[in-house]
Amino acid sequence: MLRQSRFIDTLDREISAKEVERMIEPQRHGDTEKFLYKELTNQIIASAIEVHRYLGPGLLESAYEECLCHELTLNKISFQRQVELPVEYKGINLDCGYRIDLVVDTRVILELKCVEQVLPIHKAQLLTYMKLLKIRVGLLINFNVPVLKDGINRFIL
Repeated sequence: MLRQSRFIDTLDREISAKEVERMIEPQRHGDTEKFLYKELTNQIIASAIEVHRYLGPGLLESAYEECLCHELTLNKISFQRQVELPVEYKGINLDCGYRIDLVVDTRVILELKCVEQVLPIHKAQLLTYMKLLKIRVGLLINFNVPVLKDGINRFIL
């Protein structure tokens, strides 16, 4: 609980990527810490926290996406928005309507949500996108939480 209260105290000022690093527990794979693109994901998370701090929970996903794109632009982080993802079937690429919310710097997929609870299907959706695009790192960010730290899930393939 001490970590969370320290996190809430920081909401009144700007949060650096290093502070985000200290607040978000790294994923572990066995006994070794496995944290691909640590600096980039910390910058993305800091940008998302800034958006959430300003807007709070309760808006539509599209509003958070628009504001997060603006924040990434301000921080000079390259990204692609609403990336079409065709499904390859028997050697043919079919447009099945899949769209990835954001691909940041061609290295990290962001799937944004604004839901009461992240479900296993949301996690499966992100993992599928990561496999199809062969991108090893993904962030599932649910903006519909009081403290954004509780709405961030990081995945590595």
